[in-house]
Amino acid sequence: MYAALWRAIPGGLWGKLASVALLLVSALALLFFVVFPVVEPHLPWNDVTVNTPPVGSLPSILESQTPTPAASSAPTPTALPSN
Repeated sequence: MYAALWRAIPGGLWGKLASVALLLVSALALLFFVVFPVVEPHLPWNDVTVNTPPVGSLPSILESQTPTPAASSAPTPTALPSN
């Protein structure tokens, strides 16, 4: 299939490479400037399923999730007797 397409492109090696590069750039430009902007509103990018808290309560939630240092149950070091 690709060999048949390669033979159908006119020109020598450099002409064929330039034609293929031009076709690829044209296809990408068509996708980015025409197809994607038309399809983008139909994609679920903004359908968020995570419940977020109200904006005003966000700092209090962040503060309540910060870990507090736990009281150590290890014995406190004592000074060694001096000789």
